[in-house]
Order: sequence, then structure tokens, then C-alpha cells
Amino acid sequence: MHQPQLVALLFSTMHVTTNPPHLLLLTILLLTTCGALGQQHPDGGCVPAERAALLSFKKGITVDIANRLASWHGRDCCKWTGVRCSSNETGRVLELRLRNEKTDLHRVPVCEDDNALSGEISSSLLHLEQLEHMDLSGNCLVEYGKNIPSFLGSMKNLRYLNLSFIPSFGEVPPQLGNLSRLQYLDLGFNDPYSMKYSSDINWLKNLHSLQHLSMRHVNLSQISDWPQILNGIPSLRVIDFRDCSLESANQSLPHMNLTKLQKLDLSSNNFDHEISYCWFWKATSLKYLDISVHRFFGEFHDALENMSSLQVLDLSYSLHSRLLMKGLQNNLVMKGNYNNLCSLEILDLSDNGIKLMERLPQCTWDNLLELHLRDNNFTGTLPNLTGNFTNLIILDLSANNLIGSIPPELGYLSSLTALHLGNNHLNGTIPNKIGALTNLTSLDLSNNNLNGIITEEHFAGLISLKKLNLASNNLKVVVGAHWFPPFRLQQQLEITELDLSSNALIDKIPNWFWQTFSLATDIDISNNQLSGACRQI
Repeated sequence: MHQPQLVALLFSTMHVTTNPPHLLLLTILLLTTCGALGQQHPDGGCVPAERAALLSFKKGITVDIANRLASWHGRDCCKWTGVRCSSNETGRVLELRLRNEKTDLHRVPVCEDDNALSGEISSSLLHLEQLEHMDLSGNCLVEYGKNIPSFLGSMKNLRYLNLSFIPSFGEVPPQLGNLSRLQYLDLGFNDPYSMKYSSDINWLKNLHSLQHLSMRHVNLSQISDWPQILNGIPSLRVIDFRDCSLESANQSLPHMNLTKLQKLDLSSNNFDHEISYCWFWKATSLKYLDISVHRFFGEFHDALENMSSLQVLDLSYSLHSRLLMKGLQNNLVMKGNYNNLCSLEILDLSDNGIKLMERLPQCTWDNLLELHLRDNNFTGTLPNLTGNFTNLIILDLSANNLIGSIPPELGYLSSLTALHLGNNHLNGTIPNKIGALTNLTSLDLSNNNLNGIITEEHFAGLISLKKLNLASNNLKVVVGAHWFPPFRLQQQLEITELDLSSNALIDKIPNWFWQTFSLATDIDISNNQLSGACRQI
């Protein structure tokens, strides 16, 4: 019985005095009693119908190796793992969070991961009428060869729906367009062979509040007007259409409605046209732009100069990089003034041959955190970077044609966590100042012409090092009790990968070497002049 009905019943069955003090006392008593009754759900804080719906969903889970649903028993479903109810203790389920947090979703097949739930998405979830947030990502919840269930389009109170990394096949159900309150939708997957596609995404226009949209690896090759459709959802802040088999991005948008768009990922698509005609240059609010793995060519659009909010720019891996397009050795030509790119923090121009650095202003150099320029056929010597890139944490210049010695001034880039200079033609010795990079976790100087003897000063401060690759040089190292002395004899390092192969290392391998690198899962010291037994570590 509802509270107003209970109050009316009490007043109708009791004689109420007209004395105001007695009336006031009775009113307070009734309100207090009814309030207490209203806060106490008869089933301990969980609506019975919704508890039954969750238990029905659990019955559809055929594999739960990690016992993630072990707490799903008892009367109060609001206390079950992954379930959150309304705070006013009415027992209505608002959130269902069953995301698979432990698996590496980009490497391990979901249905082979022990932490993943396997089974099906039960239609009993429709009884969770107040559900606002549902995250089932990273689980094997669609039977092989079948599609995302269309009944999810009837859960009209949803604001958040994450079905990413759930293997599914067939067309994305357009019924999802009925979720008019949706703000977050993720249907992405990491398997391009999942056979998931959409031939019409006009249903997206009904999602007027949508802010985050990911359809990664969903085949959209039949849709040519996708920019116009997205432009009709001005609330969008994130668009992830990575590897969607899109054919072009040169559609005309007379008026840009995506004024709130901050992140755009269009990488690994089939764009094969001049880069200057892309519609996204009008989205000057962008902070993140990834168009890597592309076939773009031609001159950069001047609009890049107006992207003053841009923090991440990824143009890496041109699929035309080995071709001569229109007589140009490099397919992309950078012209114009980029003085407004002062917010840029991550720049990836790997495998492009774009010489953009000379056009960047000093403010960009000061703010950059990551600089990826591998495989660009750069020639010449490494510049003295002292005074520039003071905040840099990743510097990758590997797989170029750089010559000369390694500048000692690199040791002043104290924020570096990764320094990759492998696969060049660098010569000379490793400067001692490299040992001052106390934050360095990955150092790759492999496949160069480096020589000389490595001393304790080279590694004196590399206390954070986890990956060290000095392979295929001509480094002379006497592996004795004083090698790697800063780590101290018998001290265990956190290095997990160590490659010293194909150098000029000599002497016998002492016992402390194996003890020191006991955490390493990958050690290669082959093709040297070492002696001594190898041990299991």
C-alpha cells in the first residue's frame, strides 16, 4: 500500500480530535511511521521482479570460471557484484556493470579468456525498467554466428550501453535507435573478421543526446553519407570509426554542427584521396585526431592551423609510403604556418616521411610528451635536443637512416620513459649521460654501429629500466662482478626483456647474472664470446 493511501486509511478509521495540539502530534506520528515504512522494502531493498530478472540472466550464463557471479544469491540483489540500485532504497536496479576487466581484449580472444562470462543476454533484462547503465563488454555473450539481440532497443531508460568486444555477427540492430536517452554507445570489437556490419546508420539520428559513439571494426562500407549522419548529432564528443572499411572522408559539410567533438578516430580505413578535402578539418574543437594507416596524399589543409585545441595527432603509417605518387617521394606535403598548435602533446608521424618538425613553434616543442618519427627515412645526425622537448616522455626515431654519434645531451631529457634509436646507422660509444635518465623504462639502441666498452656510468641511474635492447652492435662488455655495478651484486632487477645478442661480450657468465635478471622472461645473449652454463630463471 502506498503512503498516501495508508494516511487516508488511518484518518478514516480513527477519531481525530479537533484540538490542534493533538492533531499536530498525530500528524507527526503518522508521517514518521509512514516514512519509515516507505524506506523499508519488504524484500530487503530489492524489487522481487527485478531480482528474478537478474537470476534469469544468471541462468543464461553457462560459463563463469572466475566465479564473478558468486555473490548472486539471497534476497537483496542490490548487494550483488555489478549491481547498483537507487539510493532512495526503493530497490530499483539502475546499473549492471559486468565488464571483463582482466583480459587483454586486444590480444586474447574473448571466448578463450577465463575471466569472461559465456552464455547469452537474456531478455529477462527487459524487466529492469529503470536500468540506466549496462556494461557487458569483454564477455562471450552472443552465440557464435548470431547477432546482438534486438530487444535491447526496448530498454528505453538506458543512458549508457557498452557491448564492446562481444563477438557477434550480422547487422547491427537498428532498434538501438529507440534508445533516445542514450549518451554512450560502444559496439566496437577488436576482430575484423567478426562479420559485424551496418548498411544503414540513419537510426543514429534518433539518439539526440549521444556523446560517445564507437563502432570500431563494424563494416560500414555500404554507407557513403556517414559524415552527414554524424553531423546531425551535435552532442557528439567522441567518434570511433576505426577500421570500418569506409571508402572516403571527402564529403561536403556546408555547416559543421559537431562543435563539441573532441576525439575522432578514423584510422585503418580505405581513404584514398587528397587529404585536403576531408570534412574533419572543420572540426576545430578536436583534441584527438587519429587518421593513421591511411592512403592520403597531397597538401595538408590550412585548417590544421586553426586546431588550437589539438593535443594528439596521429598520421602514422602511410600505405602509399613506398610508392611514388604524382612524382612526389613523400605523399603528404606540409605547408602553412602551425603556430597555433601549442596544445600538441602527442605527435605520431611514423612511416610517413613528413618533415613537420621544422614548422612547429617553440611552444609545441616545450609541451610535447610523445614524439614518434620511426621509419621515415630521415638522414643526417641526431640534433642536440637540449632546451627543447623538456617534457618529453617518449622519443622514437628508430628505423631511419641517422648517422653519427648519440648526443650526450639526451641525458638531460629527464622525463624520458622510452628512448628508441634502434635500426639506424649510429656509431661511436654510448654516452655516459644516458645513465642519468632515472625514469627510463625502455631503451632500444639495437642494430646500429655502436662500439666501445660499456661501463657502470652508462646504467648508474637506470633504476626503472624494464626493457633493454643493445643487440647487433659491436659493444665490448666484460661480464664480471663489476658489470651493472649500480644494481649491486645479488640485487634483483625489474628488467623483463634483455637483448645483448650479436655483440662482442666476452668472459664467463657468473652466477650473479642469472640471479640479478631472475625476473626477466626474455633474455637473449646469443652470438657473443661468452662461456659458462645457461640456467633456468
